[in-house]
Amino acid sequence: QVQLVESGGGLVQAGGSLRLSCAASGGTFRPYATGWFRQVPGKEREFVTAFMWSGGRTSYADSVKGRFTISGDRAKNTVYLQMNSLKPEDTAVYYCAEMLYSGNYYESNEYRYWGQGTQVTVSS
Repeated sequence: QVQLVESGGGLVQAGGSLRLSCAASGGTFRPYATGWFRQVPGKEREFVTAFMWSGGRTSYADSVKGRFTISGDRAKNTVYLQMNSLKPEDTAVYYCAEMLYSGNYYESNEYRYWGQGTQVTVSS
């Protein structure tokens, strides 16, 4: 059974930076993609970014392009999300997830395994 553990969340002032980590264990093969989603109370889970393990291709939501960077470390089975120039509207619980096979990585229902989430709070 795959387990995903997020870390690195916290409280930061607007304009600051955080780096989230998503460590995977228990898998028997490399997933197609690892993505980050975020959610605030009362709203649907929102796609943030995805990292495709074959070739290292990445994709970002328009709201975070130019500010967030996703990367993957094969040796550590870990995906990182570097978040710069943070804004109050980035405040949310951030989840990482694994998508086992090729598909629409924007859609949360394409992902099989999810982490427990880590809170990111950006103060104005």
